[in-house]
Amino acid sequence: MANHKSAKKRIRQTETRRINNKTKVSRVRTEVKKLRGFIASSDKDSALKQFPLVQKLIAKLAKTSAMRKDTAGRKTSRLASQIAKL
Repeated sequence: MANHKSAKKRIRQTETRRINNKTKVSRVRTEVKKLRGFIASSDKDSALKQFPLVQKLIAKLAKTSAMRKDTAGRKTSRLASQIAKL
């Protein structure tokens, strides 16, 4: 257990960040799952409407270091190419 005041603060900050990251990642997963559903059902119009939202959420995750920038780019690129194939 932490003894120093700064170490206790660090624990509080880490916990807050962990919870925030968890909710953001969960939201992205949900939206990506919706988009993949549209892709699977060949619903191009809905997929094209959903894609900018997913792209925005993934970019925000990468910006706040909840996801690596290269991972975010790869995910966005792969989703875009799947939509383009429809």
